[in-house]
Amino acid sequence: MPELRKDPVIGRWVIISTERKLRPNDYAGACSISAEEENSPFCPFCPGSEAKTPPEIYAIRENSTQPNTPGWLIRVVPNKYPALRIEGDLNKKGVGIFDRMNGIGAHEVIIETPEHKQQMQDFQQNHLERVLYTYQLRSLDLKNDKRFKYSMIFKNYGREAGASLYHSHTQLIATPVTPKRVKEELKGAQWYYDYKERCIFCDIIEDEISKADRVVAVNNDFIALVPYASRFPFELWLLPLRHSPDFDSISDSERQTLAQILGLILKKLIKGLCNPSYNFIIHTAPNRFPHPGYWQTIDKDYHWHIEIMPRLTRPGGFEWGTGFYINPTPPEEAAQFLRELPV
Repeated sequence: MPELRKDPVIGRWVIISTERKLRPNDYAGACSISAEEENSPFCPFCPGSEAKTPPEIYAIRENSTQPNTPGWLIRVVPNKYPALRIEGDLNKKGVGIFDRMNGIGAHEVIIETPEHKQQMQDFQQNHLERVLYTYQLRSLDLKNDKRFKYSMIFKNYGREAGASLYHSHTQLIATPVTPKRVKEELKGAQWYYDYKERCIFCDIIEDEISKADRVVAVNNDFIALVPYASRFPFELWLLPLRHSPDFDSISDSERQTLAQILGLILKKLIKGLCNPSYNFIIHTAPNRFPHPGYWQTIDKDYHWHIEIMPRLTRPGGFEWGTGFYINPTPPEEAAQFLRELPV
């Protein structure tokens, strides 16, 4: 029988549709990368094409090579077609009953490797650590700009997930407002803390470890699990075992263990689900300086985490109309498959 499950953080309902039950091999048509994309003759992110991007903001280089030339290992540039622009003032105003402001923010592209055909699941652990370190540095730098309330790091892998270029990259967008979906999560965590004086994510981690049926992997610092009310088949969350609201506060040793478990999880997804498109999003606390809507317990009630959502199904009219999601693969079965899959 189908089952309705409620997300304990934001109260969203999900339908686990056992009537439509799909197993991993039923998603074989979800392979995301074509040979044409992989072998594209021109790529603006490859070494030698540095002039095709805006000048770099930051890079990890070898052998003292010069900026905006080959020789880089990781390169960060402004997005050539930014969603928001960094220059200017917000200029908030009312227009009748409506509100508006200038599209001020930051939009950066983190080019993760000079190798065109290498993807995140292929990285050696030390290189994945460099990528995570770059995420930290850029996030911390943008926090210095008081115009920005939130910075989101996200990766679109494959055409179905919104990627327009094959070359492995991540995007970072800083916004002058806290996004609505992030606010829902923050408010859910705040409500739970006000009621129980505990972090809801810490309680989820403890409960999932005790049951173990939705845990995919765990190491000294992180846990990877399929959430109880998964919106999508094989959705994954990676959470730090140590309570912390901010991704950019991870230590050197935590960066190593995060790289280890993230690399493992991506390898399992790619191998087990025929290289699916996916979205990878870091959920972290907003910038904290006095502003309307800021609350004092956020350091205690919020818990940063990574959400990975394979694009194996597409939301339809019911999902858009109701806010419900229909997931045809029970989370417990998804977790067992990934947990037992050798890589």
